Amino acid sequence: MTLDLFSDPDGCVERLSLGPGASVLRGRALPHADALFAEVCALERHSPFRRMTTAGGHTMSMASTNCGSLGWISDRNGYHYGAIDPETRAPWPPMPALFAHLARDTALEAGFPEFEPDACLINRYLPGAKLSLHQDRDERDFGAPIVTVSLGMDAVFLFGGHVRADKTVRVPLRHGDVVVWGGEDRLRYHGVMAVPDHPHPLLGRQRISLTFRKAG
Repeated sequence: MTLDLFSDPDGCVERLSLGPGASVLRGRALPHADALFAEVCALERHSPFRRMTTAGGHTMSMASTNCGSLGWISDRNGYHYGAIDPETRAPWPPMPALFAHLARDTALEAGFPEFEPDACLINRYLPGAKLSLHQDRDERDFGAPIVTVSLGMDAVFLFGGHVRADKTVRVPLRHGDVVVWGGEDRLRYHGVMAVPDHPHPLLGRQRISLTFRKAG
């Protein structure tokens, strides 16, 4: 896997290519960062962050919540999507228009038109939290890409191959960066290394990731 660096035709967004269907759009969400974080705070009041449990009984190091018609859930029964927040017993809050527009626009810029996300997983990483290598296989439509927006503290994104043991590339992610992957890269293993304790001016000692998927 090689990393190719280039700009978009207007020279406005630096793009890092991770593969034929995978790229990082540097700073693409920066113009909307304050509004995105405000939406996250509002969503948290309806469906609070919680540290989910894996099927094996382990507690995840990052805290999560969801918005959209479907939410990603991890519990003793495994990984799955559901329309109801298991903690509040109410539907997940609707996806804010800003979230959906940003996901569609960045997917289009990365070469995936007509992306219509119905799920947004919101993860909050405090210093030391991480995400182990995994594939996103719980969705019905692997033809749709995945879009992830980074806010707050810097992190290192791990992007591997189609087998867990494949070599990974370490990709630094900063506040406002967007990662899009789909097509032949859709099922690549990926994760996040332990987040270092370098507070961010807006979010402080936390990193927020917004991951958009077509789940249903």
